[in-house]
Amino acid sequence: MSSEPVHSAPQRWRRLLVQFIRFGLVGGSGVVVNMAVAVVMNKLNGGSAHAVEVLFPIPGTSFNFRFSSLVWIVSFLIANTYNYQLNRTWTFRGTTRGWWLGFLQFMLIGAVAAFVGLILKAMMMSPASGLALRGPWFDGWQFRPGGALVDQIEDAFHSREYVSQAVAIVVTMPINFIVNKLITFRTRTPARRREPVTTS
Repeated sequence: MSSEPVHSAPQRWRRLLVQFIRFGLVGGSGVVVNMAVAVVMNKLNGGSAHAVEVLFPIPGTSFNFRFSSLVWIVSFLIANTYNYQLNRTWTFRGTTRGWWLGFLQFMLIGAVAAFVGLILKAMMMSPASGLALRGPWFDGWQFRPGGALVDQIEDAFHSREYVSQAVAIVVTMPINFIVNKLITFRTRTPARRREPVTTS
């Protein structure tokens, strides 16, 4: 007789749903880490109003590398390291990858998503872009340096820097789940035992 599969179809779907929920919870807490790093970096730079400052021109192009892009890269590195460890120990327990190999794969996949997010954020920050965040919501708001926490949160919702950071995170998160589920955190599926061949 042949043995039954380790997981039935309903069990596999239930497991996938649990993993997706856990990945979302980890990702949500990772967003908090990401945004916290962005806030700290911008505060150290004099506030989000200075996020468009040019750090250096990109050779051979008419584009510049701005402080906003540096914020995106540093936030990505810190939040992705946090996400990887939590996903490895909680979301995708039983992964067959070694820690460093899995980490490198996770960061490489995340880097592709981060590059997409970087381009998206740069387009939302650039006044000349068709995706630029503009209008009374952003242009007409008077920012208040310092002040109460509630005031600072309200200012963040009117900041191109923080809104574009959050939108880019939300757009790239599904890419990370699908690709990492298939590659970084895949598990070996036990093979079915073959029926013994009988001879008469």
